[in-house]
Amino acid sequence: MSIIVQTEQLTKTFQKQQAVDHVDMVIREGEIYGFLGPNGAGKTTTIRMLLGLMKPTSGTVRIFGKELQKSKLDILRQVGSLVENPSYYPHLTAYENLNVVREIVGVSHKRISEVLETVRLTEAAHRKVKGFSLGMKQRLGIAAALLHQPKLLVLDEPTNGLDPSGIIEIRELIKSLPQQYGMTVLISSHLLSEIDQIATAVGVVSRGKLIYQDQMSNLRKLARSTIRIQCSEPGKAVAALKQLELAAAHEQEQLILENCSNRSVADAVSLLVHQGHDIYRVEENKQSLEQIFLSMTDGVSL
Repeated sequence: MSIIVQTEQLTKTFQKQQAVDHVDMVIREGEIYGFLGPNGAGKTTTIRMLLGLMKPTSGTVRIFGKELQKSKLDILRQVGSLVENPSYYPHLTAYENLNVVREIVGVSHKRISEVLETVRLTEAAHRKVKGFSLGMKQRLGIAAALLHQPKLLVLDEPTNGLDPSGIIEIRELIKSLPQQYGMTVLISSHLLSEIDQIATAVGVVSRGKLIYQDQMSNLRKLARSTIRIQCSEPGKAVAALKQLELAAAHEQEQLILENCSNRSVADAVSLLVHQGHDIYRVEENKQSLEQIFLSMTDGVSL
């Protein structure tokens, strides 16, 4: 996959405070890249620099293989964005609002109907936007960003303030874009649960630093699995499990095994029963993604 967005040592300083601190970000074609971090971590500042809305203090931004500062207009013609709240004219209909944008970006009238269908606002096309719900306004903002068929879509906290049904609508819409249109999506959020359900790749930012970047599937693998076996005479049981080359810890009346396969757990239970131990309970505890992120961000809650 080709690289769509790449930053090198991207830094932004405000009055000697580094809001973005030497960030090296890589987003590949077709990815939904979740840009995750607590409020105030530097997500929006980074996005503003990616869109040319703010000049970096140092470092470079390359999009579609071109340096942003040298080819800004050419790059931004292929980028759609929704940063913070969408802009619209409340006294106009959804169709009329999109027609204003259409005239600016220079596409056919046909695109209005197409993007309204994409964001599921066809039936509301001729309603005035002032009567729209927050979720409908967010979808209209995304429709405006899609009008010129961008290769890269940048969304800053698109589900912020939405009710559960609105969040689901936006989530399903975003997930469909790479497959339907070959689009690459960058979505920022402070909501771990949203990124977990949408993103294929993730970058975690804390205090301006990009502290983790990888495929979402690899992040999930970091979750440690712990098996707790409550049994009689746990001290002797720990020694018995050494026959299986299993390193077990002894805590109160429980044995603790980490990152064991199902086969290893079954063999452990079978051996203990065979040696006369009573097994009272076997349970699995898995470290949650929340716990992983809390450890990454030094306890700063997401």
